[in-house]
Amino acid sequence: MKTVTDATFAEEVLKADLPVLVEFTADWCPPCRQLAPVLAEVAREEEGRLKVVVLDVDTNPVTQSAYGVLSMPTLMVFRAGEPVKSMVGARAKRRLMQELADVM
Repeated sequence: MKTVTDATFAEEVLKADLPVLVEFTADWCPPCRQLAPVLAEVAREEEGRLKVVVLDVDTNPVTQSAYGVLSMPTLMVFRAGEPVKSMVGARAKRRLMQELADVM
């Protein structure tokens, strides 16, 4: 999974050809650490259909603020530069894939 920043967010996420799943995360967030292996697996399995990236909210407050992210982890799916789905909290891979089905 690729890490994006305030500086690279527009290029990596908003201009991407594929739908992009962004995890807004933080080092101090236990559910974020729980979700990391799930997202890594999804990134591998859905390569070519879905791009998965992470953004650390502590070091990238501009993007966090722009999208009103208040809870970690927040998962947001972007398509054609627009957020099309938002989910808060860790979840199992099966549930995540069900929730992503309508945006992929």
